[in-house]
Amino acid sequence: MSIDRKIPRFPAAGAIALRFAPLVPVSLAGARLVKTLGRRHPGLFARLGEQAGKIFLIDPIDLPLVFRLAPRADGPRLEAFRRGSAGPWDARIGGPLAALLGMVHGVYDGDALFFSRDLVIEGDTGAVLALRNAIDNEEIDLAAEVAAQFGPLEFLASSPARHLAALVGGLSGVALTRAIREPAA
Repeated sequence: MSIDRKIPRFPAAGAIALRFAPLVPVSLAGARLVKTLGRRHPGLFARLGEQAGKIFLIDPIDLPLVFRLAPRADGPRLEAFRRGSAGPWDARIGGPLAALLGMVHGVYDGDALFFSRDLVIEGDTGAVLALRNAIDNEEIDLAAEVAAQFGPLEFLASSPARHLAALVGGLSGVALTRAIREPAA
C-alpha cells in the first residue's frame, strides 16, 4: 500500500465531457450506491457514531464534480454537484479520483497519500479519520457493490463487473475493484 508510482489522473477529455453531464443521473446512482452500501455493510455508517451527522465533501480534483456524503445510518445520501456549488460541509477529502478509489480498495494508504500531498483533508479531521477507519474495516469493493444493484441477478452481474473493472483498471491504472486475496497456505 505504498505510493511508489505516480497516481494516474482522470483523462482531460473525460473531465471536459463531465462538465456537460446531467447531475441528476449521477446523484441518483450515488444515492442508490450508498443505500446498497448501508444495507450490505450495516457497520459502515453505524460505526461512525456522532460523526455520521457530518457532511463530507468528496472532491476528486481531476473531475469537474464533487460529491456530498451524508453517512447517516438510517438514510445515507450521496449527491453530485458542480465544483463550487456543493454548499456547506464539515470535512473535505480532496485528491485525484484514482487516489480516492485506491484508498477505498486498499491499494493506497491514506496516511501515505496525505503525507505525499496527494490527498488533502480540510475541516473536521476526526470525522475524516472515523470515515476512513469505517471504510477500511468493511473492505469495500465497488465492483461488487455495482453488481449488487442488480438485486437477485447479482450473481449474473458479479463476474462481468469484476472482469470489466479489472480490465479498465489495468488499462487506466485506477483501482476499480479490490484485489482478491489468495487464501493462506
